[in-house]
Amino acid sequence: MKRVMLFGYLTYSCGKGFLVLFVISLIAVQHFTYYQELHKWQEMRKELESLIAVQRETQDILQYQMMLMRQKTFDSNKTASANDKTTTIYAVTPTFARAVQKAELTRLSQTFRLVPNFHWIVVEDSSERTRLVSKFLEDSCLIYTHLAAATPPNYKLGRNDPNWKKPRGVEQRNAALRWLRKNLKPSDNGVVYFADDDNTYSLKLFQEMRKIRKVGVWPVGLVGGLMVEKPICDNATNRVIGFNAAWKPDRPFPIDMAGFAINLKLLLENNDAVFSYDVQSGYQESEILRQIVTRDELEPLADSCTKIYVWHTRTEPPRLNVEQLLIKKGKRSDTGIEV
Repeated sequence: MKRVMLFGYLTYSCGKGFLVLFVISLIAVQHFTYYQELHKWQEMRKELESLIAVQRETQDILQYQMMLMRQKTFDSNKTASANDKTTTIYAVTPTFARAVQKAELTRLSQTFRLVPNFHWIVVEDSSERTRLVSKFLEDSCLIYTHLAAATPPNYKLGRNDPNWKKPRGVEQRNAALRWLRKNLKPSDNGVVYFADDDNTYSLKLFQEMRKIRKVGVWPVGLVGGLMVEKPICDNATNRVIGFNAAWKPDRPFPIDMAGFAINLKLLLENNDAVFSYDVQSGYQESEILRQIVTRDELEPLADSCTKIYVWHTRTEPPRLNVEQLLIKKGKRSDTGIEV
């Protein structure tokens, strides 16, 4: 009886052990399968990441190639424009010392650097050329002429005077005209444009200028109290038949300084054509144009004066009240820094 009970116990124990082994084996198999699957997913993830990296690299290469193609197209157009005519654009920019002066000149120079056959004539309202503008022009990578011509004291604006009270830029533009007449000859191909430093210019504007035979005109945005001030053209003849100016529309040439450019030869032939202090406010454009051209001779550009390629944006004077408080204490925020 005891032997039977012992055999039964051993049989039960062995059966229980086999069951435990079986469960352990089953768990091991499950873990093995799990790790196999995990390894498989990890491999798939690596392959996917590799494919994504290749895709990104391919995309970067394509973007780079497209950029090169755009640059090549731009360079070819620029070269074509440069080679199409040997016309040099002489941009005359009067400037004066103020907080935003360097910022204004920087904005202009970034555009002008992209214009082929370009010569920048910068004229300071000063008795001598300043270090700030001299250094700026040296670093500009532009062909330039740097002049200084001080506005007579009796024609200078007072601190609180509105911009329109006295003519501005007369001395500086006339200094540029003297330089042109002294250094160039009628056989030189060129266009003269009075590019003030408070405007924003599209490159398309300078492409249009190369078409000028006498005086070219076009619309100007954000000027004279209007969204756009422009010549009115007869589409049939492509001639200027009027102007939509709201401010003093009875002017001989109711147009902004940014809205025209003059063939160099015309200015050299009309040696006495200059700007004047002895005209009404807002008549500087009419003063120079009446001496060299008639309304009938104006050449409408910018798609018959239907496109805006220049804006009279005017940088807002910065509020420097805190800086003034520092100055009163003998300090400055820009010590050792050229702003």
